[in-house]
Parts: sequence; structure tokens; C-alpha cells
Amino acid sequence: MKDIYAYIDAHADEFVADLQAFVRQPSVSAQDIGLRDCATLIRDMMHRDGLPADFHELEEGPPVVYGEIPSKSRKTLLCYSHYDVQPPEPIEAWSYGGPWSGAVVDGVLYGRGATDNKSGVLAFNKAAKAFLAVRGEVPVGLKLLIEGEEEIGSPNLGPWAKANAKMLEADGMHCLDGSLEIGVEVPDVSLGLKSVLFVELIARGPRTDVHSLNAPLVPNPVWDLVHALATIMDREKRILIPDWAEGIYEPDAEDMGYLEDKAARIDFDLLKEEMGVDAFALGRDGVEALRARTYEPTANIQGITGGYTGKGTKTIVPAEARVRMDFRLIPNISPARAIVKLRDHLKAQGFDRIEVKGEARTEDPYKISAREDISQSIIAAAHEVYGEPPIVNGVSAEGAILKHVWIPCVLTGFANPGCNLHAPDENIHIDKYIQGIKYAAAIMDHFGRT
Repeated sequence: MKDIYAYIDAHADEFVADLQAFVRQPSVSAQDIGLRDCATLIRDMMHRDGLPADFHELEEGPPVVYGEIPSKSRKTLLCYSHYDVQPPEPIEAWSYGGPWSGAVVDGVLYGRGATDNKSGVLAFNKAAKAFLAVRGEVPVGLKLLIEGEEEIGSPNLGPWAKANAKMLEADGMHCLDGSLEIGVEVPDVSLGLKSVLFVELIARGPRTDVHSLNAPLVPNPVWDLVHALATIMDREKRILIPDWAEGIYEPDAEDMGYLEDKAARIDFDLLKEEMGVDAFALGRDGVEALRARTYEPTANIQGITGGYTGKGTKTIVPAEARVRMDFRLIPNISPARAIVKLRDHLKAQGFDRIEVKGEARTEDPYKISAREDISQSIIAAAHEVYGEPPIVNGVSAEGAILKHVWIPCVLTGFANPGCNLHAPDENIHIDKYIQGIKYAAAIMDHFGRT
């Protein structure tokens, strides 16, 4: 692989300039900003790199960018990535020219998407370009799939994937999205993906805001939400909805071994410092903390709105209150069944008047073994490029596409710790980006030889 790595190093300035151009194009799926323009940019960039890329239009939403590169290898690798990004707000919290600047300061490239996931998109593309330029062929058959709605749960990808299941057949799939483990700076290799259920609970009281003198006579929707939320999760972070964890995956000896290895290698003090906390919730630490983050379902409150929160006071009972939540679901908790259980629970607790708006916008969660070829190839590639074994996780984040195309899939990443993923001043260190392209190339090489 020395020839491939040398080519990547020699073209580092070009690859950085392309990432800057990519980051400078806004592509916010939640706000429907710049998506088709961004898809056009990456398609044209792939053509300039000698890579096949075509638009595949969805019934709704922005196009998928897709291309195939054949190989003499008997294996085919589906490389999944996304060109959409999170909203950049609050804009005023950004440095170095704002969220779309692509500025490079002291070896760090800043901008929304620098880590999630535009550097990952280009890592696949530039690795393929390096093989074609140096050897005239790629070491494994490649299917490059770049979508534009991952950050909102890929609501329109499923029907397209189902209709194109034959085209998307592969022996393995992976995504380069995320950062290195803090304190160790080796990749995380996640062998499974959580699912996510988004809901909004809406409580209504009087027809309009009324004087708080009448508080004894009318329902208060804010209090209704407070009481309802208290029935969903207790102070020990236990989800109280009956049968919520029905069929939940229990980590086996192999899983626990990986958790113990991770606990022995990472710096928990640095992790707490990055999160801005003195201690983890409930006093958890070490293996216990890692097991909770990896294998426990969550019920998270994103935000609550209701009533008057402006300057001074306003003596009203508000007419409406809302709360947005996300539930991270561990294998084998079905999102479709989970929302039914939530509705039934609220009704049983007497909160019939609370409307539950939500949908299971991602596929069921899943997990694969470390013994799969794709798992072993990525573990070996990480060891080769980073000089020591990676951190192997059970499940992480949420996935997309697998509901209709089941392929053994691994999520990994290469961005620096402190990359501010989903936050202001999102960034990637240039050296980590170039190393990430080498990581993508090594994965292709190892998987082609399995």
C-alpha cells in the first residue's frame, strides 16, 4: 500500500481544496437548503476524479448520487455516505467566517460538514481515485452511494433502496462518519446501529391563553406535559413504559470483552472534560458507563416550549405546550412497535388529551459479529493505518438504508476528537483527513483480499 499512500500524500493539497469547496456549499436537509446544488457539486467532482456518478431521483427529496467501479476481486463493497448536514444554528457561535467558510486555521478546516459527513464522502472517492491513478483498478468492487437526507432519518431513501435492491447487492457495507476515540486517537469500529424514534407531544388547555386567576378552573398544558414525562422515565434513567425493552439484545462475552478493552484504553477524564461534566450521570464510570451508552435504550428530551418566557412576567395559563423527544432503540426494539407502546402508555396513565406526533423514520436496529469479513477487514485496516487495534463497539448512532437492503454493515470514522460534530465550529484536522483517506483505501484493500 506504500504506492497508494504516497499518491494520497502527494495530492493532499488538492484533496483539501476539494473538501473546502464541498463544505462551502450549504446542504441542510432539515431546512431544505442547497441539497440539489450540493449533489451536483459532488457528482461533478467525482467525474473530474474519473469516477462514475449519476443522479438517482427519489419520489420526494434530493437525489442520490451513485456510481459503480468494477474489480477483479470476487467481493463488492457498498460505501455509504451523505452530503446533507445539520442546521448551523446558532450562527453567531461560529468562528473563522461562519459555518460555510471552509477556512483552514493552524492545520484545522472549519465548517458545517467538515466531519459529518463531507470528509467521509471524499475519503471514499479519493481512495478510489488513488487506486485508479496508481494501479489502474480498484482492489474490490465499489458501489458508491451518497444520499442527501441522512440527518433527518432518510425518509425517502427506503422506497428507492427497495426498488433497487438488486443494484445495491454487496458483500459488505461501511460508512466513514465520526471521530477517533478520545485519549487513544484510534478509530471506533461499531458493529451495529441503533434506531431512533422522533416524537412530539402536544398538550392543550383552554382555547386561548387565559388569566392565571383561572388556574384552578382550567387544565395547564405545561403541567400536563411535566406529569406525563415523569411517567416515561424515572430519575434513575429507567424507561417506565411497559414492555419497552421487550426482546432487547443482551451483550454476550465477546461484547463485554470489547467493552473491557475499550474501558482500559480510553481516558474517561478527557471524555468528561469534552462533555463539560465532572462526573457521568448516576455515578457510572468505566465499563458500566460504556455498557450503558452502548446497550441501554434512551428517552431524551430535546426541548420544551410553552407559555411566556419573555422579559418580565405574564400571568397566563398557556393554551398549548409541546415537547420534542428522541428515543434511541437498541436491537431488537422495533421503532414501529415502540411508538404504539408510547401512545398506549400515555392513554393508560390518563393523558388521552396529549397528542403524540411521530414516526419511526429509521430502520430497525441491528448488530453483526466481529467475525464477519467486513468487520475483520476494517479492524485490520485500522491497525495498519493507525498502528494499533481500533476500539470495537457494539452499537452506535442510527443507520439508514438497511431496512430494505440487508448487508453486514460497520460504522467507523477518522475525525479528531473535539471535532464538534453537530455543533458550532465543526472541524477536522487536515492530517486526520488525509489519514482517513488512507484508512478508506486500506479497508478497500483488506476487504478485497478476504
